Amino acid sequence: MSQHDQNRRAWDRLATNDSQFTRVATDAECAQPLVTLDSRGWLPGSVRGLDVLCLASGGGWQSILYAAAGANVTVVDLSPAMLRLDEREASRRHLSVRTIEASMDELPMLADESFDIVHQPVSTCYVPRVADVFQEIARVLRGDGLYISQHKQPTSLQIVDSDPQDRYLLGVEYYHPDPLPAVADRSYREEGACEYLHRWEQLVGELCRAGFVIEDLVEPFRADRRARPGHYRHRGRFVAPYVRLKARRIRAARTIPGTHPIWTPDDR
Repeated sequence: MSQHDQNRRAWDRLATNDSQFTRVATDAECAQPLVTLDSRGWLPGSVRGLDVLCLASGGGWQSILYAAAGANVTVVDLSPAMLRLDEREASRRHLSVRTIEASMDELPMLADESFDIVHQPVSTCYVPRVADVFQEIARVLRGDGLYISQHKQPTSLQIVDSDPQDRYLLGVEYYHPDPLPAVADRSYREEGACEYLHRWEQLVGELCRAGFVIEDLVEPFRADRRARPGHYRHRGRFVAPYVRLKARRIRAARTIPGTHPIWTPDDR
């Protein structure tokens, strides 16, 4: 079974079983959609009329909030069950959302420079080559387009178990190139999914090489000092599970003879 088929089945199952990862947007969230989407102030003050791609983002949350804020929304996801949640919620709220079943690293159905914003929740861990994802996003974004994404940190994916002293053990090599093995610690792993570890040089370096400038970086707080050992928030005290990035697509490249292109925000 290919990694695409495995992940499609895993997320279809999560959607069918009402997983915590398939929570749809609430009425309260839709009343203030940008506040819900954007606690950091990364989005423009209004997205009305903007073309937004919610990438690998099925499930009836991001797409619905952007549509409620007046954006023209396309949501791409590998899982048809996740996309049905977007379609159901859009219909229920009388919103317009276009859904496409596809993998995040192969988007030939989307035209070049057709989006102002690409918003991608945690999902790059499901593909072997994150560079392919970033190249596709760079292609479909317009100049100065915004890319907001969240990724699993590599160290978090290296954890395999904890010891009798409740210390977390790294058991996956940092340069592990293949699908991640099954491990005892499942705190930040989705049941049945095929996942890959992406190193920092891939998460950040490949994004820059695709023509993006990183404007901000945060590590979402998932720690609780009151959490008991074995709880995911106890683990979050020791290893940050995620990183969230705000990046901007550069319009043009300036090339110095004999060198690779240099992407600069001043080259308009």
